[in-house]
Amino acid sequence: MHHPGPPRFVATGDEVELAPRDPDPSATYTWRLTQAPKESTVSLGDDPVEHLVPDAPGRYVIRLTAPDGEHDLTVRAFPGRLQPSGTHTSGRSGGHSGVSSGRSGSGHSGSGEYTSARDSGDEDGGGGQPRLTLRPEIEGDEAVVRADCSPHPEGTETAGDLTVEFLLDDRDDIDADAVTRDGTALRIPLDALPDRARIHAVAIGDHGYSVPDAVEFSRDGGGIETVTSGDGVAASRPYDAPAWAEDAVIYEIYVRTFAGESDASPFDAIIDRLDYLDSLGVDAIWLTPVLQNDHAPHGYNITDFFEIASDLGTRADYERFIEAAHDRGFKVLFDLVCNHSARTHPYFESAVEGPDADYREWYEWRSDTEPETYFEWEHIANFNFDHLPVRRHLLDAVAQWAELVDGFRCDMAWAVPNGFWREIHDYCKDRDSEFLLLDETIPYIPDFQAGLFDMHFDSTTYAALRQVGDGGDAEAVLSAIEGRAEIGFPEHASFMLYAENHDETRYIVDYGRDAAEAAAGALFTLPGAPLLYAGQEFGQRGRRDDLAWDHADKALQSFVSDLSATRHDQPALSADADLVRIPYEVRDGPSDRVVAYARATDEDAAVVVLNFGSEPTTVRLPAGTDDTDLVSGEHRGAAGDGGATVTVDSVSVFPADESDLSQ
Repeated sequence: MHHPGPPRFVATGDEVELAPRDPDPSATYTWRLTQAPKESTVSLGDDPVEHLVPDAPGRYVIRLTAPDGEHDLTVRAFPGRLQPSGTHTSGRSGGHSGVSSGRSGSGHSGSGEYTSARDSGDEDGGGGQPRLTLRPEIEGDEAVVRADCSPHPEGTETAGDLTVEFLLDDRDDIDADAVTRDGTALRIPLDALPDRARIHAVAIGDHGYSVPDAVEFSRDGGGIETVTSGDGVAASRPYDAPAWAEDAVIYEIYVRTFAGESDASPFDAIIDRLDYLDSLGVDAIWLTPVLQNDHAPHGYNITDFFEIASDLGTRADYERFIEAAHDRGFKVLFDLVCNHSARTHPYFESAVEGPDADYREWYEWRSDTEPETYFEWEHIANFNFDHLPVRRHLLDAVAQWAELVDGFRCDMAWAVPNGFWREIHDYCKDRDSEFLLLDETIPYIPDFQAGLFDMHFDSTTYAALRQVGDGGDAEAVLSAIEGRAEIGFPEHASFMLYAENHDETRYIVDYGRDAAEAAAGALFTLPGAPLLYAGQEFGQRGRRDDLAWDHADKALQSFVSDLSATRHDQPALSADADLVRIPYEVRDGPSDRVVAYARATDEDAAVVVLNFGSEPTTVRLPAGTDDTDLVSGEHRGAAGDGGATVTVDSVSVFPADESDLSQ
């Protein structure tokens, strides 16, 4: 089906990419506006991929004529003054990216200073972007969608001040006359539901509109992670991360150096260490790119999107690794590169010969011989996503590798058009609702939660951890987590926490062993899925060097394993637990090197203390906090103190009574 996908919510002046899905490069596709606000003067051209920029608030309907028929797409445009800060609507090369990255250059992705999200509110101080989560239910003979709205945390609006706008998905045959809307609820009689019905919505306030959310009702719920079901109808939330991913410990492997001094082939070396990874409590394994590439060992400069790199092995070797990992219960993430190819890719080598060369239209160009790229990276060339053969080529690659793995880590996600990611998201979710899409976007972008990706690199908490390691106030890690809501992420958004990866220097090298233990404690106890970069758990010092397995710090290794076990064992550290600020008093040691907080569900609670300092600290915690450290199993109570005063080396997690956390 060539339908261009779900309805869009944008502000005037934003760009909406219009592209047929599952394109046939040899076919003809045309676009025309069938509805637009009276004040609008926008028009569309004759290309198969067009770009609409709404110039007046209201509803636009764009009709695609394709080989399989005509398809309508609704675009709802709000006044430009409501545009959320940091909105990213297209991702076309050369456009706004809002990122700081530098894998192939000398910079470090996310290495900028942490800045509180409070600085991103609107100028008059009245608030900012509200948030929205849709709740689907089957109630009697109706399918019901309820909108839970939250105003901006720093604003003056209340939930009651917000309005909700629903849009039916143009792809579904829903009888609009049967649908009723009542404030924050939408209802559809079950006998009026088609086989598939998708409903989209945003919350709107005086200072912005929310990240869109969606729900789906299906008469064939097989293979779908449902929220509720009844009368043969299943309800689901397609924009949620898979349940397995939200509580996963993710382990990144830099493929070409993981083996260390072993003579084993790269994939065999990983297979040989699977039992070790299991002992660490790892749930998902992310490998840096494994496809045929140029001279750069990181593998991101790809020369063939369908073949395993010859120096790593064969496709059979890769599949043998995946099978071994799956047999032990691991998920496997494939590092998906869509923005560019290497300049040694055969298509680019042809394209660069001149303006009339084969494959010329596959790439964006600065000059006759210089392709478009980012950060002056000299070994890659950006693809031209307005050219249908490019989209077809990459979609075919996605289909090939999605069959084997459990998710994609999406490289340079900000640099690829949003509509292309939406197509990948829908394709992957339709074949496996448990498939994970994790985006590398720095800084993260709330709109990427709207049907593009399930989980996001938490670059803000990463930057906060770096600042704390460098002597900043440890409370910054809590502000970073709270900053997610302040810039507009909805409560159902999921994040991957990290202190280092293949793009960053090792935390232990920059800030020392004590701070590295505290940072690891943050990863395993704050809301989000923790990432371990191979070697981080035993004190590896080189960023991309051969792993020094024979010189591993066994004590640190054991400490990280204990942290992982604590996270897995404690419901209060799960994805379902809230982050709660608590009163605490540092009685011994520098107070700015220590932070304490709680995680709590309705039934369980735990208090966490992180000490980034070089000496043990003594901290007074709320009443009802037990002094048994769940990480070490030791009692940490201060001698002669009958209350909740504890001594902490780097990280401790204590059982607590949720009702006493404020005391």
